[in-house]
Amino acid sequence: MSTGLLRVAAAQYPVAEVQDWAQLAQTLRNWVAEASAASAQLLVFPEYGAMTIAALLPSAQRGQLAAELEFVASHHDDWCQLHATLAQEYGVHLLAGSGPVRVGQQYRNRAVLFAPNGQSAGQDKWTMTRFESEHWGISPGDTLKVFDTTLGRIAINICYDVEFPLLARAQVEAGAQLILAPSCTDTTAGYWRVRVGAQARALENQCVVVQAPLVGNAAWSASVDVNVGAAGVYTPPDRGLPENGVLAKGVWNAPQWLYSTVDAQALATVRRDGQVFNHRDWGRQPGLGALPPVIVEDLR
Repeated sequence: MSTGLLRVAAAQYPVAEVQDWAQLAQTLRNWVAEASAASAQLLVFPEYGAMTIAALLPSAQRGQLAAELEFVASHHDDWCQLHATLAQEYGVHLLAGSGPVRVGQQYRNRAVLFAPNGQSAGQDKWTMTRFESEHWGISPGDTLKVFDTTLGRIAINICYDVEFPLLARAQVEAGAQLILAPSCTDTTAGYWRVRVGAQARALENQCVVVQAPLVGNAAWSASVDVNVGAAGVYTPPDRGLPENGVLAKGVWNAPQWLYSTVDAQALATVRRDGQVFNHRDWGRQPGLGALPPVIVEDLR
């Protein structure tokens, strides 16, 4: 992050049964406009937010998982163009809701970060849940990234990924101070697994983690029929930061933006002169192996 204050908006984004692309685009525009009016600089949409596109399938194909995946993947370029336009028009950094993309003969779950200057880059999910691997046929990504932006260096851990410490650690050692964790969970236990992972990553890396969940039910969908959660912005519990590590928390399952202001200087102070030095002391753990390599993409 920069050395100042960063206004973040995390979406508790509802699955919407849109009637056409124009309605889908207007819905997203309304959300972005609202966050921009609240002075948000970084907007975070949830995992599988792109699956709302599947509502545009012909009625005969609705509720068929394979048809939903293929249809949404076929509209990936349109989805990206829509978010690129919104990021530039409103002058914000914007993490689009992730969705399936075709890579060769495989699908991957990709979240794309858009900068207001027209630049963009995506992070593929590394670790598949059982449902993704056994039912969806989603394949894991093979490249871990961090993104240089005018807001600072940002990393993305999609949902289940934030439950695995070495991914985030590699990104933090590559300079990330802010980790975005878009999520999609259909049980309260699933939400808590992601939340506990997000808070653990904030603690051990002395960084900020932003969780943004998909919410609501969609009886018409085979992929995102049930979605629960609450957005959250998490920090290390230390001086100048919340004692429970929760900077902000949304209302359970309510469609809303959760706004929070992140103080980069407070994080720098904790790393330099905190009650503990989790970030510095990482290397004291016995048996540490090599971290995965990280690619830096420039969106400045």
